[in-house]
Amino acid sequence: MDEDADELLALLDDEYARAILAELTTEPMSVSELCTACEMSDPTAYRRLNRLEAVNLVTEEQVLDPDGHHYKRYQATIEELSVRFEDGEYVVSVTRTSTDPSDRFTDLFEGLS
Repeated sequence: MDEDADELLALLDDEYARAILAELTTEPMSVSELCTACEMSDPTAYRRLNRLEAVNLVTEEQVLDPDGHHYKRYQATIEELSVRFEDGEYVVSVTRTSTDPSDRFTDLFEGLS
């Protein structure tokens, strides 16, 4: 049992953090979109996103709006989390989504068409 595993499990005990992760597995979203989808306030969303980002469960990217209104969009980096019990301890395993730059470029390009 390590500190990171304890922090991950404590964070996933939070209903707002779980809701954010669930929404972000469908597509990257802005805070405004997350607040609407998860029925939460901006401060609540930002607090959870900061915690999720601190344990590398989400990433953020700056979106350059043609109108000059730039904003951040968040994306889940987790595909699966499992807890295994062995030898009197628990082990938390995280399967992450692809963060390969070429995959991200392909996703971005496909989103434009």
